[in-house]
Amino acid sequence: ISEEDLCCPVCQEVFRDPVLLSCSHSFCKDCLKRWWRERPTHECPVCNRRSSKEEPPLNQALKNLCESFLQERDQRASEALCSLHSEKLKLFCLDHQQPVCVVCRDTPSTDSDPSMKLHNNTRRNFRKLWSPLKTR
Repeated sequence: ISEEDLCCPVCQEVFRDPVLLSCSHSFCKDCLKRWWRERPTHECPVCNRRSSKEEPPLNQALKNLCESFLQERDQRASEALCSLHSEKLKLFCLDHQQPVCVVCRDTPSTDSDPSMKLHNNTRRNFRKLWSPLKTR
């Protein structure tokens, strides 16, 4: 199953607390509430069919799928390894806009590997060059 299949048509993000309308379309609960607040009638944002329920039921099966998908995605992201050193990618190089491992950061610059080339004054510019890799 792809991430696209698990995305709310309103916010385009993976569903959060998905609810199911009578037309069989699902939306994040908060997205649907916001959508309905801005309109005079409670219609489906996709097909415009009028909803028969003020509070649509939770789509538990879809919620479970989304939670599993997000857990797997987060786990894969936390296990990303450097292709050169097989170390976890814990840092992000601002110059090259790519994740790097601690070994890459500490390796002296070489002309043979321009993608990992660091300035000679790395220590002085450390704060400019590196920041902790942010995770979702």
